[in-house]
Amino acid sequence: MINRRQGIFDEYRWLISRMQWLLDGIVVVLVLFLICLIYEETFRFRFQILGLFTFLLTIMIFRAAELYQPWRGADLARMVRKVFLAWLVIVAILMAAGYITKTSVHFSRKVLLTWMMLTPVALVVLRLQVYWGLRWMRQQGRNTRTVVIAGAGDLGRRLAKNVVDTPWLGMTLVGFFDDRVTGEVHLPPDHQVYPVLGTLDDMNEYVQANQVRMVYLALPLRAETRLREVVESLQDTTTSVYYVPDIFTFSLLSSSLTDLRGIPLIALWETPFFGVNGWLKRVEDLVLASLILILVSPLLVLIALGVKLSSPGPIIFKQRRYGLDGHDIMVYKFRTMRVCEDGPAICQATKDDDRVTPLGRWLRRTSLDELPQFFNVLTGAMSIVGPRPHAVAHNEYYRRLIPGYMLRHKVRPGLTGWAQINGWRGETETLEKMEKRVEFDLDYLRNWSLWFDLKIIFLTIFRGFIDRHAY
Repeated sequence: MINRRQGIFDEYRWLISRMQWLLDGIVVVLVLFLICLIYEETFRFRFQILGLFTFLLTIMIFRAAELYQPWRGADLARMVRKVFLAWLVIVAILMAAGYITKTSVHFSRKVLLTWMMLTPVALVVLRLQVYWGLRWMRQQGRNTRTVVIAGAGDLGRRLAKNVVDTPWLGMTLVGFFDDRVTGEVHLPPDHQVYPVLGTLDDMNEYVQANQVRMVYLALPLRAETRLREVVESLQDTTTSVYYVPDIFTFSLLSSSLTDLRGIPLIALWETPFFGVNGWLKRVEDLVLASLILILVSPLLVLIALGVKLSSPGPIIFKQRRYGLDGHDIMVYKFRTMRVCEDGPAICQATKDDDRVTPLGRWLRRTSLDELPQFFNVLTGAMSIVGPRPHAVAHNEYYRRLIPGYMLRHKVRPGLTGWAQINGWRGETETLEKMEKRVEFDLDYLRNWSLWFDLKIIFLTIFRGFIDRHAY
């Protein structure tokens, strides 16, 4: 959610998003109430508590799943999938809470089952009504504002794309002003065309003559002198002027806007798991790790026996890795080698490595040696989804060679990750392979959502367990 201080975008998005929060929660409770009436169940106190708890849970889960973002026609099918998937997460949490507190027996099963099936349908219908209502209002030309952008570079085009992609805000992009670019500007991926109306010196006259309501200054940091001249010239108009910081010259990680006693601050590198997001991530880990460990407990016993009987040495291999914020953690795996290396120099496993035992080769190929790491998840040292942890020796080596490498440790390391399901796992005998892995890890951190986590877990079932590069 964009911070309200960022201008006119926030004024309307803030209001509409919170209206959507309220409507989602009301729909959840209202559907439960109506189903109780249909089945002639009294909407007693226990149902009221269930409704209130789900009201709050819906807002948190839907927000984490990025369901309070603007939706265009091309994204409606994806929006529907997100609603149903987010609701499945809510249902899973409710079932787990009912099991732990032993309160599920006090509710009518037919009421709960009907409610769980009908609520996502009602939530989707609500969203479609909001979408069509906003579309109708835009067609009526209500509350529209004309906008020009000073700067037709990468930053200006990014901003223009956001303006065009959120037409429900009632903002109409007229064009650009730039000292170097002339002609027209094409915005990917649909290649909408907008004219360059003149140089920055022409903007003041154009804004006054055409009653332009808003000007966005999207000039690079190096144009400080030119920016000051433009700002001074626009003081002679009544238009609203907004400065867009050129922070995209940096490698951003969960950037956000905040302040320190009135001084504006821009976070360039920050963990995406602040506040509600951190809580949701932890709940996701605890629920899924507990369920998985219960399901695979017989397999854990069989593998432990196999490791013990097939070769001398401990059953569990322990190795120091870097965890959250670069702190040391101890990672547990089933032993797959005849050695247990954990020092300043560690040789990665290679193809036909004679250190790997016959059983260990199969365990590594199927990733079953990773199963004890679910205990790392329960203790909070790791997460189910996140950048895969590397040995400390490898971290110290690559952090000097790959810019942004240590940003991977702004979050807990994971059992599986975006890099692994895209094929970047196993031996990294070249620097390019490790750079590619880090690229995918940082992409995950920039784009994290609950939906993204569940997508990675789902794809891991088909792509992540068996891999020909896992030696």
